[in-house]
Amino acid sequence: MPGPLVLRGGTVLPVDDAHSVLPDTDVLIVDDRIAAVGPALDVPAGTREIDAADGIVMPGMIDTHRHMWQTAMRGYGADWTLSQYFVWYYLENGRHFRPDDIRAGNRLAALESIDAGVTTTVDWSHGLQTVGHAEAAVDALRSVPGRFVLAYGNIAQAPWEWATSNEFRAFATSLRDAADDMLGFQMAFDVTGDPEFPERAAYEVARELDVPVTTHAGVWGATNDDGIRLAHDAGFLNERSVFVHAATLSADSYHRIAATGGSVSVSTESEQSAGQGYPPTWALRRHGIPVSLSMDTSVWWSGDLFSAMRTTLGADRSREHLEAHGRGDTVTHCVLRADQVVEWATRGGARALGRDDLGRVEPGAKADVVLIKNDRSPVSFPLLNPHGHVAFQAQRGDVHTVIIDGNVVKDAHELVGVDLAAARREVEATVEHLRSTIGDDAWQQGMHPDVPQTTLLDNPYTYTDYASSATHSQR
Repeated sequence: MPGPLVLRGGTVLPVDDAHSVLPDTDVLIVDDRIAAVGPALDVPAGTREIDAADGIVMPGMIDTHRHMWQTAMRGYGADWTLSQYFVWYYLENGRHFRPDDIRAGNRLAALESIDAGVTTTVDWSHGLQTVGHAEAAVDALRSVPGRFVLAYGNIAQAPWEWATSNEFRAFATSLRDAADDMLGFQMAFDVTGDPEFPERAAYEVARELDVPVTTHAGVWGATNDDGIRLAHDAGFLNERSVFVHAATLSADSYHRIAATGGSVSVSTESEQSAGQGYPPTWALRRHGIPVSLSMDTSVWWSGDLFSAMRTTLGADRSREHLEAHGRGDTVTHCVLRADQVVEWATRGGARALGRDDLGRVEPGAKADVVLIKNDRSPVSFPLLNPHGHVAFQAQRGDVHTVIIDGNVVKDAHELVGVDLAAARREVEATVEHLRSTIGDDAWQQGMHPDVPQTTLLDNPYTYTDYASSATHSQR
């Protein structure tokens, strides 16, 4: 481990129950832990000092759902709908990704995370067509000094097939047994609502392996209440269950999630733009369901949680105003506050992952810490409302220092020991492979596609013909 480190004189957001703000406060880090928090701390001889004055010291942010392999296509789907996303990845071109392409996308996404102060990222990796793809994903995550969780998925095959295969079991057992503090493991699959509940087999494997399940739930036209009910009635839902989006669920499903202690990963930019449903924080608050934030995919959006906090506040408040106006009323006080979304972006993610040692700046916690400070920007002052500043004013360019597990991985706005040129070459090779495989015309057309009606099912999952009144043709 490096020697002791102290951040001096910053405004500290510990993200505690009181939503405290600690001005002119030091944070001492020894080895991989926060050793002390307080003003004018005495520190061991030889401690490195970082000037945090005029800056904000907060826990590292935690993204609980990101398809990291798709970062190799950054911005490609900026004008897509969810239907077009399904067509491109699920129905037509996702199969063209080689293990090397998974590695390239994951590595770039991992670097993007730590650059933006996201110290833990869940790799919702549903492009793992083979165990070789999964090994490449892990290789990339291990090569970057961040904290990650591999959520293993495969959109090309039914979960009751890939999850029960000998190859997956061997890989999952090996990764679970070799797991350390920097790489966790989940299973990632969706439940279509088929009354036969074929996903039961995948849930049983997760129970056998003792790993959490994360699932896209409440996605318009794909997954809705039937999937929640089936998993709940079979006894598979628990406090480790993470439901992504949860935007088109009924009160019955929210009650089932709340009763079993699960949480929801809200990807507000995705829900607003792609069409999974209206961002559900307004409903989650009413049902007391824990919330974490996520960015979904860089094929559309950025990979930082500043935009997630900002858009989440906007969407929740917009819904509140719209409902009030419909009643002929006016909102006079905001219910959702900036300090709450800062908590969702940090401690909320830690809770979803069962990591009480993350998401807070307190003695004994893991030393995953971010300093937001930019002396070259007029937006850095005055610093009056620190939680509001994080949620509405700051952005990734203001991330001065990132510390993960006690190691400085971003220093004075620069990533430490990172070969960006190599990452660029990897991604360029992936882009060239995909473009040459599908052809230039199809590549260009893919950015502004018409949905081909002849290749669509009533739901996007190619491994099942099940459809119900809750699924809709993707148009």
